[in-house]
Amino acid sequence: MKNTIFTGAGVAIVTPMNADGSINFEQFGKNIDHQIENSTDAIIVCGTTGESSTMTDEEHIECIRFTVERTAKRVPVIAGTGSNDTKYAIELSQKAEEAGADGLLVVTPYYNKTSQRGLVAHFNAIADSVNIPIILYNIPGRTGVNIAIDTYKELAKHKNIVAVKEASGNMSYVAQLIAECGDLLDVYSGNDDQIVPLMALGGKGVISVLSNVMPKETHMITQYCLDNDVAEAAKLQAKYLRFINSLFIEVNPIPVKEAMNIMGLGGGVCRMPLYPMAEENIAKMKNAMAEIGLI
Repeated sequence: MKNTIFTGAGVAIVTPMNADGSINFEQFGKNIDHQIENSTDAIIVCGTTGESSTMTDEEHIECIRFTVERTAKRVPVIAGTGSNDTKYAIELSQKAEEAGADGLLVVTPYYNKTSQRGLVAHFNAIADSVNIPIILYNIPGRTGVNIAIDTYKELAKHKNIVAVKEASGNMSYVAQLIAECGDLLDVYSGNDDQIVPLMALGGKGVISVLSNVMPKETHMITQYCLDNDVAEAAKLQAKYLRFINSLFIEVNPIPVKEAMNIMGLGGGVCRMPLYPMAEENIAKMKNAMAEIGLI
């Protein structure tokens, strides 16, 4: 077994934006502190939820550097550095390492996509270029690419490839992945509605959108699982499920930023082409929030 980067609930942290679309670093710092003070086990910066796809190179690296400095080694910082351009992903990964990131989250190439052999070459090239651990990110619903089990086995041979964020939504596939690769790679849920089943199968935790709003509660779901109290974890998963589902009623991170703003947690606006949440969906999400006492 390779060294584990973290166990429990890592937050896929939002990047708070001002009304003009600029990054609100003052609020970002407050959000990072709030996460750590409320038991978040890792900070994942510049992922999908962080809107990295609309960041300039300078913003991307500055967000990573800022997160590393603000976190100050209290929890691990994992930087999203994936791209559909291998050369660019290597450059971002090296800069993230220089900025002090503890690990990298690297998504499968999107749009141009590639073969399974191409995935092996792509991820190995990135892993060869750095000296920090890598979490592979499998989210075929966004990228159009799924990592095959045999591909995971091949990639696990690289010393720097240590884990996967699995967001296919296919629990049968996840069960097979953990059964065949669980001693080679740590597996994290990429879906908040599947934390308990994935961890019951042997997963190490979640990289979570929910944690932006409910860090302590998300941590507790994972902690119960780690303590082998799946029944208590399942109760919490079920209690928050309607709200979790409401966070994906529109494209992430539109709803979670709206929920944060409703609660005074400073999510800010989303950058276009992401668009403000429809009023009818806000109402649905507010109902789900009220059910669990968030508002």
